[in-house]
Amino acid sequence: MTDQPPAKRADAARNRQRILDAARTAFAATGAETSMAEIARRSGVGSATLYRNFATRRDLLEALLVDEVDEVCAAAGTVEGDSPGERLTAWLRRFFRYVTTKRPVVMGLLEHTDTTDPVFQTRGRLLAAGRPLLAAAQDARQIDPGLDLGQILDLVMAVAKIPGDQEYRQPILDAALAGLRR
Repeated sequence: MTDQPPAKRADAARNRQRILDAARTAFAATGAETSMAEIARRSGVGSATLYRNFATRRDLLEALLVDEVDEVCAAAGTVEGDSPGERLTAWLRRFFRYVTTKRPVVMGLLEHTDTTDPVFQTRGRLLAAGRPLLAAAQDARQIDPGLDLGQILDLVMAVAKIPGDQEYRQPILDAALAGLRR
């Protein structure tokens, strides 16, 4: 016998991903108050399938947050660009999309827990993922060597929190990212 749980069937894995995709879209559109029934409807699965995958609302919200962080961290290793500075900038833009879409999920999680919960400890993972990109860009003399990744992520998060829609914030982000270059 092995200690590993059995692998999920392919259709079960697809259903789980459909639920996560539908939940991400629903929370972005209508906020943290989106019902589980609405998420089941949007994903095209029955309530039983939804609850088999995510027994509680909190389980779903945690999975969404972890999934998003995993995607941002993985993007650091696959991001494209012609230079180290362009690759860092592309990853920071991906991080910006994450920050602007995670708010409803975090607000929903805060209804069920507090910020000391380990699920919120994502900054270390993001820093570890992005540091090689920053180091390469700084080694290539494309990004100011006086900045650390924590400062840069804080800058991107500050832009993401500016009131207004994406069209309003985008030129601000562009200017901020241009300011990182030497």
